[in-house]
Amino acid sequence: MHMHEPRKGLGRFLAAVTVVALALGACSGAGSGSKGTVNIAVNPWVGYESDAAVVAYLLDKELGYKVVKKDLKEEVSWQGFESGEVDVVLENWGHPELVKTYITDKKVALDAGQTGNKGIIGWYVPQWMADKYPDILDWNNLNKYADLFKTSESGDKGQLLDGDPSYVTNDEALVTNLKLNYKVVQGGSEAALIKSLQQATDQKTPLLFYFYEPQWILAKVKIAHVKLPPYTDGCDADPKKVACDYPPYDLNKVVSKKFADSGGKAYEFVKNFNWTNDDQNTVSEMIANQGMKPEDAAKTWVDAHQDVWKKWIPAG
Repeated sequence: MHMHEPRKGLGRFLAAVTVVALALGACSGAGSGSKGTVNIAVNPWVGYESDAAVVAYLLDKELGYKVVKKDLKEEVSWQGFESGEVDVVLENWGHPELVKTYITDKKVALDAGQTGNKGIIGWYVPQWMADKYPDILDWNNLNKYADLFKTSESGDKGQLLDGDPSYVTNDEALVTNLKLNYKVVQGGSEAALIKSLQQATDQKTPLLFYFYEPQWILAKVKIAHVKLPPYTDGCDADPKKVACDYPPYDLNKVVSKKFADSGGKAYEFVKNFNWTNDDQNTVSEMIANQGMKPEDAAKTWVDAHQDVWKKWIPAG
């Protein structure tokens, strides 16, 4: 800010106003040391929404921060570390390419520790299919069953149903490299995947689909994991040549460097946040299945789990 030399009598007054304005500016900035604003990216699946609901609720009610939630896809969230629009990503599923760009090379973000959630991505069928066709859980037998999975969208091939196009997926490459007679069809969202799974279970219709844990529906509907060639370190290094299963993910939190440096207690709280798949699924089920508002689901969980979240609150 450039100011002309103020007239003498006004000098001290303007200087004081400027100091106050700058202090207010600092308070409204992302994660100032005092009670500031915390900008949390919310990626498009309900497990993440549950993380964000509980973290936002406690930052507000226990620590007095203002929280702004921003509905963003994964890659856009990471761009926000550089632009200053995002302070926190609460559930990162690997993304080595984003880690390299924003943490290693540009140094605008850093790892803030694990969430406690164990992530599994893979191909699944409803449990009734595994019971009826036990050998379907070995990828080597998928071509034998391709006709079962044909849909109007997959033509003369079997359908492999995917979710939101922004999700972490190697499915196109896997179908090609494993020479499978299948076509990847985008379901479009997590809700669409769940609806398809529920229908396939209720109506006993065949379904091969991309899915992941933790996910609340798995407390209600049983599914079976189709085994692809086992994951080994580096087998997915070249996205075009992938011919192995997804790695297990220890899900972690990522924050902007700016927030780590100046976020104070809010940053410490985010670092301390750590819960189980069951915790997350409990909140997710309230939001997705019971239709509760995220804040209400968070309050319900928080009221019942003081022993868990008290450990996240920074000392003093």
